Amino acid sequence: MTFTRDLTKLRPLAAAALLLLAACGDTAADLTPLESANAALASGDGLAAEVVLRDMMANGTSRSEVAAFLGEAELLQGELVEARQWLESGEFSDDTSGHGFHMLARLEMREGNLPAAGDAFDKSLAVERKNAELWVDIGRLRYRGGEQSQAVEASIYAVELDPENGAALQFRAQLLRDSEGMAAAIPWFERALERNPDDVGLLADYAATLGELGRARDMLVTIRKIARIDPANRRIFYLQAVLAARAGMFQLAQSLLARSSKADRDMPAAMLLAGIIDIENGNYASAAQVLERLASAQPDNRRVRQLLARALSLGGNDRELVYRYGEIASRPSASPYLRTLVGRSHEALDQRDQAAQYLDTAAKRRSGNLVAVQSGTTLDVAEARGPSTGFDALALVRARIFNGNPEAARTAAGGFLERFPGSSDALSLAGDASLTARRFEEALDHYNKAAAIRGPWVLTRKRVKTLLALGRQDDALAALASHLVGDPGNAEAAGLLAVAAALRADWPNAAIFADHAIANGRARDPLMLSLRSEIALRLGQVDLGIGMAERAYAIQPMSKDATRALAIAYRQREDGEALAAVLEAKLNRMPD
Repeated sequence: MTFTRDLTKLRPLAAAALLLLAACGDTAADLTPLESANAALASGDGLAAEVVLRDMMANGTSRSEVAAFLGEAELLQGELVEARQWLESGEFSDDTSGHGFHMLARLEMREGNLPAAGDAFDKSLAVERKNAELWVDIGRLRYRGGEQSQAVEASIYAVELDPENGAALQFRAQLLRDSEGMAAAIPWFERALERNPDDVGLLADYAATLGELGRARDMLVTIRKIARIDPANRRIFYLQAVLAARAGMFQLAQSLLARSSKADRDMPAAMLLAGIIDIENGNYASAAQVLERLASAQPDNRRVRQLLARALSLGGNDRELVYRYGEIASRPSASPYLRTLVGRSHEALDQRDQAAQYLDTAAKRRSGNLVAVQSGTTLDVAEARGPSTGFDALALVRARIFNGNPEAARTAAGGFLERFPGSSDALSLAGDASLTARRFEEALDHYNKAAAIRGPWVLTRKRVKTLLALGRQDDALAALASHLVGDPGNAEAAGLLAVAAALRADWPNAAIFADHAIANGRARDPLMLSLRSEIALRLGQVDLGIGMAERAYAIQPMSKDATRALAIAYRQREDGEALAAVLEAKLNRMPD
């Protein structure tokens, strides 16, 4: 049985929408029916457009003249089955065929049929090549299909075709946000908003970017504008939840997030937010549940891993924590924080010997060198599968690197890159293999090309290490500084810049960077707090230096850095000689 909507019941609503359109301009009342339908489509009102277009057909207009626009109207309403009925046959008039195949490509993309979308785009391009929004959609298809450098090229071409096109400007902003950071994207979002000030999707994108930059007040202003334009839009609750969580208002954040749509709550970023909110509100079992789902989808996400470990630890699930993360925490790539959590869980289980191994390792200073990440797939299995997919290529390259065969890893990564030359992931993987093989110039070339597409922190770290290996210290510092400008909440980048400034005895700038790192997530990092203590003492701020050293020592009393920092700080206090002597004696007993 086939079900169709009764459009007669919707005609009064559509007529009201068209009256509003007519009130927007003096000449609107003189529009032809097709022009009225296109005006409705441009404003995002697929229902009003559908009513006008069906009336046109009832009055004798052929199906081929309106099929492209009816397909677009159904897409706007989310009616994908009905959209396919209008678009799939490709029966469009000569004047509308370019638009019709464009809408068909959008439909195929919505349903995940990327090859079919590519075919439809080719047919649309054969009719009209100089269409900015067409190139935006082609760029999005390329990005999803792993042709990311080609997507960047499409975004640039779209803006060249129509510098005033809001969709082209928004797409360019999104890609710049990936490659150059949040700050670089803001002017492009603002240019797009000048052309489309009431575009709710664009405003939400802009608000999220403002939030990442720490511009809470501007983000709130933008959220309120969305609420005025579209009071029923539930995305505002998710954005407000992000804002509340950043302000430390976790009960409010939880309430707001619960009012957002299920689609918003199922986004990885929202799941991560939900886990953080639950931890802060003491709902450790709930936090572990949502973070476990996210960890299953993103097994290599270190932040998710550490938050899940924290939720398990705070919830007293020590056996599960040890079972899940004991082996990972023993790897060279494990963070001190994860090792500490696993060690404390062993303590809680009265497994003192195992606890000591993790806690002692966690207290040692890390070298700062890049460490090969062990593949979850054994070398023989990875070799048998070959680099046929992105996952298999990653597993094979990692397994060969970890087993000490960098040239073989380089060969596998190179073959994968030949198949996907525009993929940021393929370029980054090739860079890893080249770096392991100590082909530094080659690695840097791969990393730079990957960063031009997408520049996450892990890639910046690799670029910095490669530049340092080439003796290009100033370029390495410039890369760090550039990343921090685009990603101002990155505490690790700020910390590395603090260390670099301290090594140059630039104590005022070292203080600025260290304070930024501490304020953005390293408030419980003994090494950063110890460094801040030294910086304060160098600047003559004795009380601050002592306070920072005491915080570091309280967090990790077995850390040589924290112990040394506190001994030095106490030497600056008139009554601190005896305490400093005790700490120095302890320092001498600590193993190297």
